Amino acid sequence: MHWVKALVIGVVIGAVIAGAVAYWFSINGSRSVNEFIGSVPNNIKISSPEFSNNTYIPRKYTCDGLDLSPPLNWSTVPSGTKSLAILVYDPDAPHGIFYHWLIYNIRPSLNGLPAGVPNEIVTPYGKQGINSFRRIGYGGPCPPNGEVHHYIFLILAINYPQELESGLTPQEFLNAVRGHIIGYGLLVGLYGR
Repeated sequence: MHWVKALVIGVVIGAVIAGAVAYWFSINGSRSVNEFIGSVPNNIKISSPEFSNNTYIPRKYTCDGLDLSPPLNWSTVPSGTKSLAILVYDPDAPHGIFYHWLIYNIRPSLNGLPAGVPNEIVTPYGKQGINSFRRIGYGGPCPPNGEVHHYIFLILAINYPQELESGLTPQEFLNAVRGHIIGYGLLVGLYGR
């Protein structure tokens, strides 16, 4: 009888562990973002008035400061774009890609975002997803002590005809727009401790 109880406990523990692993991968993903972009042209110009490409992100936009999302500007959005999305991620994270921000369903008529987009599921600028901190909205660079990390600010032009639901994980979002990305641009920021 005790072996049946032990077996049941083992099965339950195994299911909990498997669920936790599946949830971690749904948040963090195991596949490269490049896999979803494919051969799409890099035709959108994205910049920030706070830092240039391949330079340090100011402290106030990190977990060591105010943890605000930085202001972003973009141009040359391709025709046929139904919506835009911003995905910010750290490819240097110790356990694989770490997603810091996902905001999507951005109107293609917008040409930028202000600093400090509220960490709400629906904003005046678009809907926000769940980051790898397991929170809605932006979570700034927060690397372990040591090497400088690269933070990719990726803008995507999407021709997906329908509005996506709120609160998606990056993997859910990327799976939903697979085959509908018609342009992108990159801004790389640096941060280290």
